[in-house]
Amino acid sequence: MFITEAFAQTAAPAAGGADILMSILPFILIFVVMYFLIIRPQRAQMKRREELLKNIRRGDQIVTGGGIIGKVTKVVDDAELEVEIAEGTKVRVARSGVSEVRVKGEPVKE
Repeated sequence: MFITEAFAQTAAPAAGGADILMSILPFILIFVVMYFLIIRPQRAQMKRREELLKNIRRGDQIVTGGGIIGKVTKVVDDAELEVEIAEGTKVRVARSGVSEVRVKGEPVKE
C-alpha cells in the first residue's frame, strides 16, 4: 500500500560537453567579475603605493601609519627615512610605515 515499485530508467543519450559547460559557466562568470572589480584595481593601487614610497625624498611632508606628521630630513637607505616630527626631534621611520605623502619637497641640489 505505501510501497511503490521502482522502475529502471532507460539510458538517455549523453549530452556530455554542454552539461559540463553549463555547470561550470557560473563559476567562470563569478571569477571574471571578481577579477575586474577586486583583483585588478587592487593591483593598480599597489603599484601606485610602491611608486609613492619609492619617490619619497628629502623635504617631503609625510604621514606615518600611526598618524604622525613629519618632514623627511634624510633618506637613510631603501628601507628607512629620518623624519623630523617637531623642532629638534628626529625619528627613524620604516619606509613601509608611510601611509601618505602630503607635500612634495624641492629636488635635492647636488
